[in-house]
Amino acid sequence: MAKKPDSPAQKPTRIADNKKAAYNYFFEERFEAGIVLEGWEVKSLREGKVQLTDGYVLVRNGELFLIGCQINPLNSASTHISPDKVRTKKLLMHKAEIKRLIGKVEQKGYTLVPLNLHWKDGKVKCDIALAKGKAEHDKRDTIKDREGKREVERVMKTRNR
Repeated sequence: MAKKPDSPAQKPTRIADNKKAAYNYFFEERFEAGIVLEGWEVKSLREGKVQLTDGYVLVRNGELFLIGCQINPLNSASTHISPDKVRTKKLLMHKAEIKRLIGKVEQKGYTLVPLNLHWKDGKVKCDIALAKGKAEHDKRDTIKDREGKREVERVMKTRNR
């Protein structure tokens, strides 16, 4: 039986990652939330025109909102709308999960950070993490570990030749 060709409609599951989050925070727990988007935002996400690095999650009136996530509009956006690239986006989670998160976020030093945006069953999902900020010496340790891993990989690469 012949293999089915990949359809052009299938996109990679990952849309964008927040690479700075792992450098700035320790992750306690991870959650997946739905996200409320407008049509032009979904089209821009398909093209990969999104930036999560300055984003954070805020709790207001028992609801979660993604703030600071930039979705740049396409040049071919419709003329009858005026896209706002830093619009506050609502995150969708079960009420019980939100209440549990509210209790943990109110503790000193904890915050909610967006980790990535990805496709799941044709819908855009946002992975968020309950995180605690790193101190400066922890960030230095992260850099030292990363450079050590690079050095080991470099040595192994030259040794295998």
